[in-house]
Amino acid sequence: MRRRELLKFSGAGLALVAWPVSARAQQTKVRRIGYLGFGSASASANWVEALQAGLRDLGYVEGENIVIEFRWADTVEQLHILAAELVRMNVEIIFALSSTEVEPARQATKTIPIVFATNADPVGLGHVASLPLPGGNITGLAVQLTEIVVKQLEILKEALPQVTRIGVLFSPTAPSHRPALQAIEAAAENLGVQVHMVPVRTGEDFEGAFATMSRERVGGFLAVGAIIFTAQRALLAELALKHRLPGVVSNNALVEAGGLMTYAADTYDMTRRSAAYIDKILKGAKPADLPVQQPTRFQLVINLKTAKALDLTIPLSILARADKVIE
Repeated sequence: MRRRELLKFSGAGLALVAWPVSARAQQTKVRRIGYLGFGSASASANWVEALQAGLRDLGYVEGENIVIEFRWADTVEQLHILAAELVRMNVEIIFALSSTEVEPARQATKTIPIVFATNADPVGLGHVASLPLPGGNITGLAVQLTEIVVKQLEILKEALPQVTRIGVLFSPTAPSHRPALQAIEAAAENLGVQVHMVPVRTGEDFEGAFATMSRERVGGFLAVGAIIFTAQRALLAELALKHRLPGVVSNNALVEAGGLMTYAADTYDMTRRSAAYIDKILKGAKPADLPVQQPTRFQLVINLKTAKALDLTIPLSILARADKVIE
């Protein structure tokens, strides 16, 4: 065989080999999911990264076989508008971190699957029929908020045994906060403390909320888990120091930002794990058949630097139980 003929043959052979690979690449289906977020992208960066990491672990690479359509709302009203927008885009799944985002998504669609990662009370809020059998188009992971806030209040009282009045920061727009506040009031009665409820709707309310707690002479505060507090975690920590108020906050991110302490599930891990729901649904599973998971491990995290700034000594009984201490 002549050299020219060999080259022509080799080129044809390469083309025959390469064609199926090219065809497979063209046939790779790019999946599109929507991310409905409350607050800014920067404030939620850790949770976005956790979800992306979970998806990568399952073989999903953004820009190659999956696209995430991010929509960020500054208000609950905007969440409803953006949820409807994602529905019109016909995304395959809507990811909604907490109950705050799930509710607008639920109202926008009864057919597109919705996956949550830190829903505080999915059964009580009507987002699922039950934890074992969610029914409908919604499923994910739940954080047991009503149980957590009681434990948080107990830890705060243990840390501040002399305190008889405690402020409770909550979000009136968070669907799960009504049962949580009821649980707090019942627990406060058992602990022999008075609680003063202080609503916070936007970042502009924080200064007034802390001024109110100071006027009410509370000795400490509890911030019920809500996106608004996570988004404004630096401001929350700053005002707590300014007003000399020790507090239990709702997650690790708030303690890392300067909050005193938290007792909570690892919401980053829960968000990463929620990627498994997305994977199963994209592969044909129905949300109605995927049981809602709950955290099995909770972490007590304490910021000793903040305690020192507040001239507060954390009891050894609490320090001994801490999973993480920031110094």
